[in-house]
Amino acid sequence: MDLSLTESQQMLKDTIRRLMERECTATRLKEIEASDTGFPADIWESLAKIGLVGLSIPEEFGGGGGSYEDLGVLYYELGRACAPTPHFSSGVLCAQILVEAGSPAQKAELLPRIASGDLILALALTEQDFGWEADQVALTATKQGDSYVLQGTKVFVPDAQVAHKLIVAARTPGGVSLFLVDAGSPGLSVRNVTGFIGGRLNEITLDSVKVPASAVVGVVGGAAPVLDLVLARSAPVLAAYMVGGSEMAFEITRDYAGTRVAFGAPIGTFQRVQDHIIEIVNAMDAARWTTNEALWKIDNNKPDWRIGASLAKAMASEAFTTATHHSHEVLAGLGSVKDHPIHHYTTMSRTLYWYLGEPKLHRQKLADLLEL
Repeated sequence: MDLSLTESQQMLKDTIRRLMERECTATRLKEIEASDTGFPADIWESLAKIGLVGLSIPEEFGGGGGSYEDLGVLYYELGRACAPTPHFSSGVLCAQILVEAGSPAQKAELLPRIASGDLILALALTEQDFGWEADQVALTATKQGDSYVLQGTKVFVPDAQVAHKLIVAARTPGGVSLFLVDAGSPGLSVRNVTGFIGGRLNEITLDSVKVPASAVVGVVGGAAPVLDLVLARSAPVLAAYMVGGSEMAFEITRDYAGTRVAFGAPIGTFQRVQDHIIEIVNAMDAARWTTNEALWKIDNNKPDWRIGASLAKAMASEAFTTATHHSHEVLAGLGSVKDHPIHHYTTMSRTLYWYLGEPKLHRQKLADLLEL
């Protein structure tokens, strides 16, 4: 097993690093956070121009046909920059749902537009009984003639405020189904959920929203295995983002410890400060290698890839929160200032801790997979 980057992956990494350093600066992050939508249209356009929005989409549909390891390289760099783009919602989750379950017409119509960045999709899955399993979906879809009527509420949905279409999970006779819903549909409303969070999360209310039968993605009542597959494969991609964020938290902390002087010496020479930095490094490295291995296992179709995926998500969720926690211990009062860059990483770490499932959920998945 060789987890080192290929020549093309190193070029990809260098390209994204330069792009992020140029366009996703700390000042730009503050501007994005203060904006109405939290959507960096300029960064999104730059990602689309160099073909990164559709990296995971097959070439036959206008995408880059990249591997999961390629996605890991992209997300590692996006995480270092704490880039708040809708890429994961649109270019990974929704794109892969369409690849796995979409009709030929849906793939031909939507995937090229997703790959170009012209069309943004968001996955509306979680509800008040918060969870990532299909059996926790309560929103209903009732058949009326050749249409379905959707009724219910989704919560904590990323990127819905800028999405053109939603993929909505709804309960139908026989199981859960997926529906493509235009964001401007009558009866659909989106409300931003405020709080101690990174990025924008939304509550979506569907009040008798009518969609045609052609809006069904996949088989009616058959969404559970599709969601299970796509969410499991996507978890290590999200983990790569968290590893990148952890590394930047480490660099911020290390640099500050090397320049902040107290009692006539850099605080990085103090044992307790060193202890905090060591905690960051240990957590970051554990997450890095479990994530790299998980992505490699998916690409190479290893029989235990699901074990690797859940392990990576659990480790990365804890690593990102651990890294930012210990960073604040070293930065002290400076880290409590919202203008400081660590603010973006701390809030993002708390949101992503729960996204696609918290460590407890993935440890339970590991126990089930290992028959413990």
